Amino acid sequence: MKNFFSTKNGIIVVGIIIGVVAVILQKMGNPPNMGLCIACFERDIAGALGLHRAGVVQYIRPEIIGILLGSLLISLFFKEFKPRSGSSSIIRFFLGFFAMIGALVFLGCPWRAFLRLAGGDLNAIIGLLGLVLGIFIGTIFIRNGYNLGRSIPSQKKVAGWILPIIMIALFLILIFQFKPLFFSEKGPGAMHAPIIISLVAGLIIGGLAQRSRFCTMGSIRDIIIVKDFHLFSGVAAFAISAFIMNIIFGQFKAGFTGQPVAHDMHLWNFLGMVLSGLAFALAGGCPGRQLILSGEGDTDAGIFVFGMFAGAAFSHNFAMASSPKGIGTFGVYGTIIGIVFCFVIGFAMIRKRKT
Repeated sequence: MKNFFSTKNGIIVVGIIIGVVAVILQKMGNPPNMGLCIACFERDIAGALGLHRAGVVQYIRPEIIGILLGSLLISLFFKEFKPRSGSSSIIRFFLGFFAMIGALVFLGCPWRAFLRLAGGDLNAIIGLLGLVLGIFIGTIFIRNGYNLGRSIPSQKKVAGWILPIIMIALFLILIFQFKPLFFSEKGPGAMHAPIIISLVAGLIIGGLAQRSRFCTMGSIRDIIIVKDFHLFSGVAAFAISAFIMNIIFGQFKAGFTGQPVAHDMHLWNFLGMVLSGLAFALAGGCPGRQLILSGEGDTDAGIFVFGMFAGAAFSHNFAMASSPKGIGTFGVYGTIIGIVFCFVIGFAMIRKRKT
């Protein structure tokens, strides 16, 4: 049976649905210009579990749970759930770790960068330019033989179930309010759509993204390497539909200053996303794509996701994350160290091609 969502029209439909759902989630309670942000929402979950104590960003986000479980369910239905693992696990962990540091310096993952732009936040343009540069640098390494190793089927199927089971446990913790939990009483963490609506939205997006291979990083990488705009057509549809919905709901406000959960320190908006884009390219997918792959049983992607949770905790515990006031006290050091780390890994993992 042909997969409609893998076609050009199909991925455009997926992009439209994700954009519409994201803005509706904002309308129903999620933070402005943050209907869906994988990095921000994973950061909130880390805070809810006490991994960091930034009181304004602590909440178990059902969207993250839903996206992974949506991918799991649809991959099981189409017999695409294939537990697998590769190599270089510690490298993948730290790529996720530094990708999160970069995202929290900018204040958003690529999904949120497009949502910020769709809401009128012109700082997002600076971030997106940084994202493109980071991915471009990553493609140079890829063209020269960079490789973290191939994934192979896991001998034990249980490996692919670990992260889905953790997500189910997180949902139960949210529903039954097990203690100790840390939920924000003010700030972005206190702003959220109803639990069931958020979960259902995540399930829909996870299923559609799994079928379409929706990936913001991959869309830019494909344009750079093979001049293929297939994935980008879905990302463009995502941004345009979110923009139209913001206009309809009266949520569009153009400018650099006074934007919600954003800052206008342009250099660090740019370099934060250079770091994230480079880490995503070296890891093989943006945060959303890593969640989707985790739902399919890819433990390499799961390691990257764990790295992002750790990076979120580290960012807030060591004053690296930005706020509307600007970059954190040690955010400069985290960004520079992360970029250096990615360059070292990029060069170190180049494998000579056999002639």
